Amino acid sequence: MWGDVAIAFLLAFIVAFMATPYTIKIAHKIGAVDVPKDERRMHKKAMPKFGGPAVILGFLVAVIYLIIVMSMENTINLWGPDKYGMKLLGMLIGTIILSITCIIDDIKPIKPITKLAGQLLAAIVTVAFGLRIGEISFFGSAQANEIVSMIITVIWIVGVTNAINLIDGLDGLASGISVISAVSLLVIFVLNGSPLISIILVASLAGALVGFWPFNFAPAKTFIGDTGSNFLGYSLSIISILGAAKTYTIAVIVLPLIVLGLPIFDTLWAIIRRLIKGKSIKAIFKADKGHLHHRIVAKGFGQKQAVLILYGISATFGIFAVILLDSGIWKALSFLLMVIVAISLGYKNFKEEHSDMQKFECVECKYIYNPKYGNEKAGIKPGTEFDDLPDEWVCPVCGEGKDMFQKQS
Repeated sequence: MWGDVAIAFLLAFIVAFMATPYTIKIAHKIGAVDVPKDERRMHKKAMPKFGGPAVILGFLVAVIYLIIVMSMENTINLWGPDKYGMKLLGMLIGTIILSITCIIDDIKPIKPITKLAGQLLAAIVTVAFGLRIGEISFFGSAQANEIVSMIITVIWIVGVTNAINLIDGLDGLASGISVISAVSLLVIFVLNGSPLISIILVASLAGALVGFWPFNFAPAKTFIGDTGSNFLGYSLSIISILGAAKTYTIAVIVLPLIVLGLPIFDTLWAIIRRLIKGKSIKAIFKADKGHLHHRIVAKGFGQKQAVLILYGISATFGIFAVILLDSGIWKALSFLLMVIVAISLGYKNFKEEHSDMQKFECVECKYIYNPKYGNEKAGIKPGTEFDDLPDEWVCPVCGEGKDMFQKQS
């Protein structure tokens, strides 16, 4: 098994790493470039957003190669009772549908409802090819349970797809969280004795993401785009079902829910927040600056710091799920309590450090630059020290340059 895992990871890594520079060139040629036109976007310059196809290519090459080799070795039976061949075919067709929808969106933005329709179609096709969240007994008849299972599976796929898509707001955030989630699921699958095909799939996804990640982490050379972020959520949702296919529903739902807890919570909160604010279903589709990464940056953290914080939270969820599976609820809760204490102490130190930031005063108009608040209108985030301000930054009151400022005594 570990040989298969190593090959899946490395092959996906190599393909994605080599393909990403080409996707950057293609992005400029086809117009898949993200130009910051509003304050919600955290980047300040045009950025290619076509990294998704590189990740998808790395994933597919690794999976197809391993399936061929394993079939020749008779270590996997795609057409046996579990019908993995049909499920993988459904996943492939769903990936194509989703990719076409999102590539169009990356080139020329489409309406959110249109993108949702593409997500739904991909999920329905996947379910039609046999993928199910099984062992559900809400009703007396098998037929009713089958219908419930199909509906829940579609909701799960579409929900996780959107969760990863919505958290994609900072350099390397969606790709990094997806790597952490994939590695967490890999450990859970190994401990749980999950089907080998699910282990190969998640190892391939992790490898492809690690190959893309150097181009995506701050300062990013490219974004993963809607094509990539949608594929990440879509594939993680399917792999999580395949990985727990022979266990009880509690493992199918709860462990992946915990592993993907951060993006899922962010998405649910976004829906609630937008419904309350907009007071209509249409408001759900309106983007805002209320996501977790926006709020962390607004607290005074830099973008890299915010990404690393969210990585840490995501890793905490993943480790919690692993401990819960392997050692039980009390050890998992003990781990969580220790993490909460450590975070509380760290945030206290951060606040004390930032409360002592040096203020600077304009000698011409007496405007005081306070790093605690930054200069939002000029794109300067809270927590930015005076020395870190761009050279072209000027006093927002009188227009004098940085050389006309002096430390406030």
